[in-house]
Order: sequence, then structure tokens, then C-alpha cells
Amino acid sequence: MAVGGGISAGNGKQYEGRVTPFVIVACLVAATGGLIFGYDIGISGGVTSMDEFLEKFFPAVYAKQKNATGHESQYCKFENHMLTLFTSSLYLAALIASFFASATTRKFGRKISMTIGGMVFLVGAILNGAATNVAMLIIGRILLGVGIGYANQSVPVYLSEMAPPKLRGALNIGFQMATTIGIFAANLVNYGTAQMKANGWRVSLALAAAPALIMTIGAIFLPDTPNSLIERGMKDKAKEMLQKIRGTPNVHDEFSDLMDASTVSQQVRHPWKTILEAKYRPQLIITCLIPFFQQLTGINVIMFYAPVLFKTLGFGDDASLMSAVVTGLVNVFATLVSILVVDRFGRRVLFLEGGIQMILCQIGVGVLIASVFGVSGNGTFSKGLGNLALALICIYVAAFAWSWGPLGWLVPSEIHPMEIRSAGQSINVSVNMFFTFVIGQLFLSMLCHMKFGLFFFFGGWVLVMTVFVYFFVPETRNVPIEEMNKVWKSHWFWGKYIPDDAVGLSHKSSDHDA
Repeated sequence: MAVGGGISAGNGKQYEGRVTPFVIVACLVAATGGLIFGYDIGISGGVTSMDEFLEKFFPAVYAKQKNATGHESQYCKFENHMLTLFTSSLYLAALIASFFASATTRKFGRKISMTIGGMVFLVGAILNGAATNVAMLIIGRILLGVGIGYANQSVPVYLSEMAPPKLRGALNIGFQMATTIGIFAANLVNYGTAQMKANGWRVSLALAAAPALIMTIGAIFLPDTPNSLIERGMKDKAKEMLQKIRGTPNVHDEFSDLMDASTVSQQVRHPWKTILEAKYRPQLIITCLIPFFQQLTGINVIMFYAPVLFKTLGFGDDASLMSAVVTGLVNVFATLVSILVVDRFGRRVLFLEGGIQMILCQIGVGVLIASVFGVSGNGTFSKGLGNLALALICIYVAAFAWSWGPLGWLVPSEIHPMEIRSAGQSINVSVNMFFTFVIGQLFLSMLCHMKFGLFFFFGGWVLVMTVFVYFFVPETRNVPIEEMNKVWKSHWFWGKYIPDDAVGLSHKSSDHDA
């Protein structure tokens, strides 16, 4: 078969049923878990660019930024490890929490994990809003991280398990859509609170409680997935739920496949050990590399530090925050594009097109910054060049938002058999959070030392991952749960790892839904 390809949607088994309003509403409510993730990503960069916040918690950065001599390099104005720890500590906490979330999700169900995540995040938001010193800020961020670790582990699993195969991509990307809405809302909040005479940063941080309440209350009323109910021995309730979400009493074939998958799953006592077996090598490698590559696109340079980055490029305070709002809006609309086309054109097309677009934009931004600031970092963007830089960054954000943004969560969530699904999703979240932490912690230092070369650095990684997708990531569009191993078996490289019997009935547990 073609390099990197997979089976067509038509080769998979088709179950009876239709797309019911019930399943759409359940998935939309669950997807609100992305709001807390997005709001936090968007809020931290704006807050760390506010003078009042810097003067109170990071006076050294404030003094450097206000350097009256004009000799301070633009590249290094914000370099401070405690300042970056404020942003990145959350993701280290999320990494650790995702492992506990895996056990919770498997033993108590997906909705319990979502509820726990929302409640812990809520406490963290309150603590951050009331912070009086750096220690309170960091503890609050750690609690936010625990909430995000639980939400990011359970929500994609929930969405994939509830969604019918033909809409799995679109409904799963609802999580990323909510994330982008959260980022955009945070950018708007920051723009508004920056106009306040005092405590604007407190309002920005405390308003994280709003998405946390939405997620927590929503999760309480959500139904559990048929997969989770079967996993916990509630077979009759699972069948009733399957009938409800598929809109038909005739769910025998799909329920039978889920039961078979569960039987295999129950035989696996140690999913963390099992996922290391050779027959799961494709899933393990893809699950590790996709979140790794997602962070090395450099997107969080933009999402975390957009106002800081725009101020570095010479934009004024209000202009830098408004530019962040613009990129946030582009992010939302481009994610909507992904929802509309991902189940029509597939995952690979979006991965490859988005990668090429990001590479070109990163080269353009790097060349532009080099021409203005050079190596010394002393210079100022003209209005025209500043607008060009903003346009290139928006085109880059759009490419990410319809490719690596949503697909970085969707693809790892849909390729695991039930017996290793919770472990696989935890690996996905933990790798993502670890490299989010690394990039968040090192970015301002990297900008200071690598200067405009930082954009070429990330562009090089985007080139590597685009080539990786072309050769090693098969198409999973519309492939039903129990058929997923056929994708791996027919792949030119991964096929050698998949035993022949894993393609038949014995591995219906390729319940890739998450």
C-alpha cells in the first residue's frame, strides 16, 4: 500500500444507529473541559506582561523592562526563571496528575475524573486570584495543573468513546475548539483588565473559576460511556446507554464488539507493562512522538507569551494585548475549519498541509525579526513591518489550529485498544505536559540567547515532524473501533509488529476510541 496510508473508511464494519441529539449534547458538555486548559494558556502570558503584576511579584523583570538607558536587548527583556516557572509549573503538575487520573478514569469512570479535575482547578483559580506572594501563585498554578491533568486525560477518552466513528474526529476536536475559545476569552479578559487602575491581574487569574464551574457542573450531569460501564461490570446499563446514544435498540453488533474488547481488557492486569509489548509498539511510539512534536511546533511561544512576544517586537502595551486577541480569534476560526473537514479529508492531509504552512511562516517571522533587530536586539518595528509580523504569526496560528492543535489530541486518543487505553492516554497527556513545561520554562531564555534563530529552530522541528507524518502516521479517518489494527497491519512499516490474529476477532479491543 501507499507509504503512510491506511484502510479506507469503507473497509470498516458499519454499525446501526444514527447521530442522536443526546450524544451531541453529551459531547459538547464534555468538551467544555477544554475551556479550563485554554483559559489558562491564554491568561498567563497577558498577566505576565502587566506592569502591576510584574512590579508586585517580579520587580527585577519590571526594572529590566523599564530600563531607561535603552541598552537592554529586546530579546532579553523578560528573561527570568521565576517568571517562567509561574507559567510552566502548572504543566509539571499536570504531568504527574495524569498518571493518577489514569487509575481514576479506569476504576471510577471518565466523568468522575472530569469532576475531580474541575473542582481542583476551581480551588487553584481562587488561590491565584487571592495571591499575595510568589509562593501562593506557584501553589495555585500547581492546583490548576492537577485539574488540567485530570481533564486532559479523561475528556478526549470520553469524547472518542461516545462518538459514532463517522463523527469521531469532529466531536473529539470539540475539546480543542473549547480550548481555543478559552484562549480567546482569556485574551479578551486580559485586554479588559489591563485597563483597570488596580488589581486587573487578580481579576484575570480569578476568572479561571468560571470555566472550572462550567466543567464541574457539566460533568456531574454527564452520562458515563458504554465502554466505561462495561469496564466496571455494569453490562445492562452499558447496553441501555449504547442504545440511547445510537438512537436504536439494535446495537447487538457494536455491543458484542465492546464486550469482546472488555474481555481482552480484563485479562490485562498491568496496562503500563502491557503497553510496552511489541504488538503495541506502533501505538506507543505514535503516542509519544505526536505530543512531543506538537510542543516543538513552537505554538506555545505564541499562546503562552503572545503579549510578551509582541512587546518584545516593539508593540505598545495595549497593542500587544490586542494582537494576542487577534491571534486568539484566528485560532478559534481555524479550529472550526478542522471540525468541518477532518472526517471528510482525513488526518494526514491536515497534518501535512499545516506543517508546510507553519514552516513557511516561521521562516518568514525569523527573517523579519533578523532584519529589524539583528543579533544585538536593538531596533524597533515600523508599523508596516509590525503588521506583517502579526499577519505571518496569524497564518502560522491558523495552520496549527486546523492541524497539529486538534490532531495532536485526536490521533493518540483514537488508536489504543481498550486494555491499554487509559495508560496510552496518560502517556499522551504526560509527554505533552512535560514538553509544554520544558518549552514554557526555557522559552524566554532561548529567545534571549538564540534570538531570531529561535523561529528557525522551531521551523526545523516542524520539517522533521511533517516528514515523520508522511512516512509513519497512517490514516485513521472513519475506521470503527474494532477495525483499527487493520490500519497498522497494512502499513508498510508498522505491519511487522502486529500479529496476524490481532486483526481478527481476538482484537476487537482495538477500540481505538480513545
